[in-house]
Amino acid sequence: MLDPIQVRKRAEEEIKRADNLQRLFEIKAKYLGKEGLITLALKGIKDIPQENRKEYGSQINTLKEVIENLLREKESELKEREISRKLSQDWVDMSIPLEPLVGTLHPLTQTLSKIKEIFVSMGFSIFEGPEIELEAYNFDLLNIPKEHPARDMQDTFYLNMDGYLLRTHTSPAQIRVMLSQKPPIQVIAPGKVYRRDDDPTHSPMFHQVEGLVVNEYANFRHMKYTIETFLRTFFEKEVPVRFRASYFPFTEPSAEVDIGCIICHGMGCRVCKGSGWLEVMGCGMVHPSVLENCQIDTDIYQGFAFGMGVERLSMLYFGIDNIRLFYENDLRFLRQFL
Repeated sequence: MLDPIQVRKRAEEEIKRADNLQRLFEIKAKYLGKEGLITLALKGIKDIPQENRKEYGSQINTLKEVIENLLREKESELKEREISRKLSQDWVDMSIPLEPLVGTLHPLTQTLSKIKEIFVSMGFSIFEGPEIELEAYNFDLLNIPKEHPARDMQDTFYLNMDGYLLRTHTSPAQIRVMLSQKPPIQVIAPGKVYRRDDDPTHSPMFHQVEGLVVNEYANFRHMKYTIETFLRTFFEKEVPVRFRASYFPFTEPSAEVDIGCIICHGMGCRVCKGSGWLEVMGCGMVHPSVLENCQIDTDIYQGFAFGMGVERLSMLYFGIDNIRLFYENDLRFLRQFL
């Protein structure tokens, strides 16, 4: 049989002397663990004479409660002491000047910021539409017919909601602008877009910037000057620019825009596939049907639009040959842009 008075006195002394949590846990195990003194005493009550069991059992339970309280109070004291110690060691003088930060913006963020800055300086405003878009805005109002291959499940991420999808381009933002405000309009729409495509030069999620100008005098020459000015400002040098006839459902006439290869300077290389030219964007005069879909009077107003891939421009500007590098978060890659 235990002597509750002696055990309590010894436990109080040991708990009082404990100077760290590890020592306190050892004391707890000694008295309250599976093989602890109190635990074994409770198990041994059955061996006590019947007439003494009740009183002895009450004394042991009281002793257990006292030790539990002592342990709890001591644990709280030691934890507070540890916190105070860490605070004193980790204290920082906020008046001391910080070392220069070594972080940097992601190359795509740098590229997108530069594109925005250039167009804002040219008088464009910025509008960002939703990434979950209505099929009507993504296709119908842009003069993209029902049978157009871009609507196929192989190209578009459709959602489990009738009429909703992940936008395949930022052109729906232009539709929202034309439906919400009257000309004159001069806006760019940057943002993420989604397509079922994944290889070294394509990503299922990527970034686009599309531009729209609608007024009484917009024409192809105006569009050509705007795009040439942007490209030469972006690449910070004179670059050859050419426009090739193309087709887009929402513009007519339409064109693809090429620049002289900035790698080989037009001599022909692997990047430009020997042609000396690199495609950088598409453009064209806004199709009259698109303007009419947005209740814009085509007898008074006309417009032009253009669209570019941010990853494409960033790869050319920084000399990156694999689009996947943008999304792998490899610090060896990102540190190059400090």
